[in-house]
Amino acid sequence: MQKLRIFYPFVGGATIGGSHVSALGLIRNLDTERYEPVIALHREAGALGAYISDMGLSYEVLETPRIIAPKHSRSPQDASLSGFLLRSVPQMVRYLKRNKIDIVHTNDGRMHGSWSLPAKLAGCKFIWHHRQGPDAKGANFIAPLLADKILSVSEFSRPERPIRGIDSKFQVVRSPFDLDPNIPDRAACHKDLCSELGLPEDAVLLAYFGVLNDRKRPVHFVEALRAVRDVMPTRPVHGLIFGKVETEGSGLDQACVERADALGVSANLHMMGFRDPPAPAMAGVDALLITALDEPFGRTLIEAMHLGTPVVATRHGGNPEAIVDGETGFLVDPYDANAFASPVLHLTEDKTLSDRIAHAAQKDVRGKYGLDIHVAQTTAVYDTLAGGMD
Repeated sequence: MQKLRIFYPFVGGATIGGSHVSALGLIRNLDTERYEPVIALHREAGALGAYISDMGLSYEVLETPRIIAPKHSRSPQDASLSGFLLRSVPQMVRYLKRNKIDIVHTNDGRMHGSWSLPAKLAGCKFIWHHRQGPDAKGANFIAPLLADKILSVSEFSRPERPIRGIDSKFQVVRSPFDLDPNIPDRAACHKDLCSELGLPEDAVLLAYFGVLNDRKRPVHFVEALRAVRDVMPTRPVHGLIFGKVETEGSGLDQACVERADALGVSANLHMMGFRDPPAPAMAGVDALLITALDEPFGRTLIEAMHLGTPVVATRHGGNPEAIVDGETGFLVDPYDANAFASPVLHLTEDKTLSDRIAHAAQKDVRGKYGLDIHVAQTTAVYDTLAGGMD
């Protein structure tokens, strides 16, 4: 049987986000007897290239053709609209044909916009893996016209005003999670983090995991840290931000530091940087706080639930699709940072509650979000699209 050649383009560089982890987890676990992945990085390799290599995968760096990108992530290396249409699109079409690509599978806005038209012109099937909110322009105006399939990480993300009906194209496929049964000892991991930071072992450690961008609201996390500290005056409460800014020069890391200073919690905030693997650190904190708005379906939420780390998340975006409030975690008012204080206080003071939440979350996650489930659902889409090829 001839293998399906599936093309996965990404923008290379320093950022490694949830979409990368999800897509690469899928790629690494494809049946190599049936599927042949082709990975390309635009602009440069960078940390993402190293991450891909560490996974045992190969990739190609594409200095040309140049891509198009929104203003917030535009690079001098990118093309103008006219340059993209006149030069990049023909180059991309030739690339797809030369490499005998059957399916193009894109995973972020820049790649959707850059590869959707060339895929159509080259006669490839095109999968738009939608990881943004329901109001994303591309998902509402381009995907309905050019995508053969729109995969989404949550029902929340379903395009709200598509230019054309998408019922036959739209499908929810949850992000893949490698639910390693070897869970780190949480008490030992907590002790290690306290030792690393020079904190007493009874410190309450609250965490933010993920890239720093406006949607995830790391500054709101700092405000929640202050609220928790205020309701637990006799305990050392510390906030740990694991991750890097999504866009260089955004200043969100400095904004967190400045907000902590303004709120009087500078000594309680720790900028921890990116950790790989994240599990030891995530298992070592007392609670993960999800402060995002319009988050389609966050990876860290599921990963923490699997590890037995209680999650307190905003009642917004895809979070309510993952958490049953009071049973597998807590959902709070997304606009009130003080709302995080009560759940964290109860989790910290009531070990029976904390254990019950952790066990229920682990059971729920393992039944729904295994990597094997994601791979099976996605490859079924590949096979269906392949069946419709000429």
